[in-house]
Amino acid sequence: MAKTQRTAAQIKAAFRSQGVTVASWAAERGYRPHAVYQVLNGFTKATHGVAHQIAVDLGLKPAPDQHAA
Repeated sequence: MAKTQRTAAQIKAAFRSQGVTVASWAAERGYRPHAVYQVLNGFTKATHGVAHQIAVDLGLKPAPDQHAA
């Protein structure tokens, strides 16, 4: 199932409307909350490594197998 890409603002709004904190989302997936905040707030480009995986899991970037369209 393909995830649609969303903006950071859309993700933050969805978290607020669902009552989900960034810290709880991060903990459920084994990420450090600070790393998730950095990705959501654009402090890291999330081009590789954990930051990239966070961006993919959030829906900010497509999964590597979804690049070809």
